[in-house]
Amino acid sequence: MATSFGTALIALFAASFLLPGKKVTWGGINGEPGTMTFLFEGEELVDATKEAHTLLTTGPESLAPWPRMLALLTRSFPTIGAEAARLAQGGTLELISVDGAGRLEAEWCKGVARFTLHEGEARNSVADYDSFSIIAMAEELEVLRSVVDDAPLLAWREDREGRVSWANGAYVDLLQRMRPEEPTLPWPLPRVFENQFFGTEPNAEPRRISVTIPFIDQEIWYDCTAHSFGGEALVFAMPADRLVQAERSRKEFLQTLTRTFADLPIGLAVFDSGRQLTLFNPALTDLSALEPSFLIGRPTLVAFLDRLREARRMPEPKDYKSWRHHIADLESAAEAGIHQEVWSLPTGQTYRVTGQPHPDGAIALLFEDISAEISLTRRFRAELEMGQAVVDSLEEAIAVFSHTGSLVQSNRAYQAMWDCDRGDSLIDITAEDAVRDWRNLHPNAELWARALRYISQIGERDPWEQQIEIEGKPVHCRFTPITGGATLVGFTKIAAIETPSQIPPPAKRQQYISA
Repeated sequence: MATSFGTALIALFAASFLLPGKKVTWGGINGEPGTMTFLFEGEELVDATKEAHTLLTTGPESLAPWPRMLALLTRSFPTIGAEAARLAQGGTLELISVDGAGRLEAEWCKGVARFTLHEGEARNSVADYDSFSIIAMAEELEVLRSVVDDAPLLAWREDREGRVSWANGAYVDLLQRMRPEEPTLPWPLPRVFENQFFGTEPNAEPRRISVTIPFIDQEIWYDCTAHSFGGEALVFAMPADRLVQAERSRKEFLQTLTRTFADLPIGLAVFDSGRQLTLFNPALTDLSALEPSFLIGRPTLVAFLDRLREARRMPEPKDYKSWRHHIADLESAAEAGIHQEVWSLPTGQTYRVTGQPHPDGAIALLFEDISAEISLTRRFRAELEMGQAVVDSLEEAIAVFSHTGSLVQSNRAYQAMWDCDRGDSLIDITAEDAVRDWRNLHPNAELWARALRYISQIGERDPWEQQIEIEGKPVHCRFTPITGGATLVGFTKIAAIETPSQIPPPAKRQQYISA
């Protein structure tokens, strides 16, 4: 580090205080053709030739004259920083440019440093271009420099040792924010990131790195990409604060979802667009009988369902090929919209599996144990079937109407009597439809009008009865209110009643008289 460019400015400061402060003025400051002269007292540029001022205008505007001159001359004189640091001790120095066409002389006298640049043959090479070409290149250079300096990303070049040899305006602005106590920045510029990027593999993934602004503890994130550029690395750092914040918000949202679904009795499994498990709740481990370590490993959808099959938590397929087809059908159905399946497991349990699409091509699977619900439904259905069987066994024709006047139940005797087998019909049968059937066999308008009013009446009612004839045979009708505002209507065929003359007299009781 003894040859570090940054020590040059420190050495000049130190020498200006240790040596006498008398200012020295050299003659011939206007310079000779093909030369540029700079006079520095400490970090302050006290004088310069016209050509020297023109050269300084081509450097980074965000830098002071001293580091700007070093930045401009570093390319031709790589050791200028280290040599300038020893100028106060040696008094003079002379450097030859890398291409051998330029020469730099420097003198130190009583706190003032004089740098003279002799361009030599490099100056004459400009004559190979016409003035229009030079103007065009200068304009293009100015546009490119303004574009790079105003770009909203950091850009810099660093060598094998990590020394920064060039940087754009955004890089310098960040340095000034990180070093607010320093009035000017040294040259070479300090490093913003501790990481070195020279030798980065081509097409390598961007490295996400953060820096902290002192005093306010502000953390700034960047995605850094490096490209080989001769013997150096050209590095670009894109601001990534919004991406980092979005990722943090996403993680917080997932954590919130996880906490929300932690007590949910329904198993939840969310698979991303690549069909890898990204979110699950504790209920899934209970319903799937899968180890949490397996779920945390983000298995694919196929691997997840394969483990379900091994754990006997999905219907056993006939063969592996049909099972894979079933998986593909389940995935495609979940992508298209909400899809439900009922799985009867070999364990005797019953699961309802619901698949539905999520944003960005993800899908969610919900696993719900409906064994109790299915058992209750089956028991309720068995009770209904038993009740219907009991009603069907009665000889009385029975019809039950709800409080809205819809036929909710009838037995076989009723359907046979009125020839109205509508039990399998999906159309709602109303009291008007039933009265129409009754009127066809017994055209008593007054009776059926009363019956219709009775069935449609809301509130307390008294039961009533009526006897009619159907095809010459007497039929007893009864209308009785039942629970919930419903009405029971019964029709009973009256059998022939024997007359009293046909009834034999009761037998006389034998009396025994005791002797």
